[in-house]
Order: sequence, then structure tokens, then C-alpha cells
Amino acid sequence: MILQPLAPVDGALPGPVLTEIAALYATNRAFFELSGDFPDPDRITVDQVAAALADELAHDGAEVLLARSAGRLVGLAATLAHHPDPASGDPDPWIGLLLIDATAHRAGYGSAVAGLVEERFRAAGRTGVRLAVLDNNPAGLAFWQSRGYAALRHAQDREHGRDCTVLRKAL
Repeated sequence: MILQPLAPVDGALPGPVLTEIAALYATNRAFFELSGDFPDPDRITVDQVAAALADELAHDGAEVLLARSAGRLVGLAATLAHHPDPASGDPDPWIGLLLIDATAHRAGYGSAVAGLVEERFRAAGRTGVRLAVLDNNPAGLAFWQSRGYAALRHAQDREHGRDCTVLRKAL
């Protein structure tokens, strides 16, 4: 499996890649139903995905990493080099989203992608990584805890005020 940074070309995301990513998002209807990130999780469009990715990449130090296995897009991770609020004093990088093709859940791709993201941070000299899991996503919480992440606190996410649990893993 390889991770490739998503790179805009002339300020825009390439159409074929956007189509692939939109298809990946569309397989995750259940997640987007609970997150509320899209108005109709049954009809996620390329334009909506392009806007969501642009929002992710607008943060300083943000990266969207595409995960490919045998050339096929199996997932993506959105990361931040630091907390988006400089006043937070939080020294760790963040995983903002880990999304795996839902037709391939439980095939080990999520663990593989998470491990590659952690290794990228470790190689960059980072000593820990944080993320937030929506409280209405117990499967997501169980996944991250099984990977060694420990709950730090309960909070509300910055974008929508949704209840979540902030977790951290030492690298």
C-alpha cells in the first residue's frame, strides 16, 4: 500500500482523482449519515467532495493522503501538522479524517493506512498524534482504541459543535 499526497494542479484538484474520491465517499453512507457532513448521504456529489477537500486543505499544514493498494483507491487520510487553533498549545499533529472504502471494511486497510500516517509523523520527529471521534460513532472509537489511542477528554468539534472524544497516541 502507498500513500500519495493529494496535490492540486493549477489550484484545482484533478477531475479523475476527484471522481475516485467521490466514489470512495459514497461508499461510506453510514458514516456521513451520523456525521451530517453532507446534506444527503445517499447522493454525495463530486462538487461536494471537492468543496470538502478544499476546506480540509485550507488549513495551514493540512495534507490529504490517498491510500492505494494495487493501484486502487482504498482510502484517504486528512492530517494536520498542528492543531488549527494556535492558542490551544497542543504540540501534536492531528488525523482529521480516516476514510476507507466501505466495501473493503474489515480487510485491514484502516489499520494499514493509520499505521502509515503514524509512521510519517514519527519520521518527521513527532512524538504523538491526536484525533477526535464523534461520540455517536462507537465503532470508530473502538477502532482507534484498538490501535493504542487513549481518551484525553470530551469536547465539541470546532466545525459543527458535535460531541466527540479527543484521543492521543504516543509515537
